[in-house]
Amino acid sequence: MRQLFPFFPGETARPAALPLYRDVAMDYELGIPRFSGGEPVVVTGLEAVKSWAWRAVKTARYRFSYNSWDYGCELERLIGQPYRAETRRSEAARYVEEALTVCPYITAATATVEGLVGSTLRISVTMSTVYGKTDLSI
Repeated sequence: MRQLFPFFPGETARPAALPLYRDVAMDYELGIPRFSGGEPVVVTGLEAVKSWAWRAVKTARYRFSYNSWDYGCELERLIGQPYRAETRRSEAARYVEEALTVCPYITAATATVEGLVGSTLRISVTMSTVYGKTDLSI
C-alpha cells in the first residue's frame, strides 16, 4: 500500500485470517438471547456478527466497567441536547457507524435514521462484513 505522505501511517491492516465468529443468537423482537433446552443458541458467521452488532448499539458506551471502552454506542449523549432535528439524525447515524466499525469482522456500516418520535429512535443499518452484507433494524 502506498502512503500519500511518509509521515502519516497508512491504514492499519485487518488480521489476515480471522477465526469463525461465534455468538449467542438474539431474539430481536424481544431483545433477549435465544435459548433452546435451557442452553443459549450459538450461531456463527454472518448471523453471529449481526447479533454482536445489535447488542453493541443497544449497550451504552462507557457505562459498564466490565465492557471495553471501545464497546457500545454513544446514542445517550443526544438526550437533552438542543440540536436541530437534522443534527440529531446525523449524529445518531455517526454514533451507530462508529460503534459497529470497531469490530474487525465489520468492514463498513451505513446507518440511516428512519424515524425520531419523542424518545424513540428507529435506525436501519447496512453492514458489510467479512461474511457478506446484512441489514439490521434498531
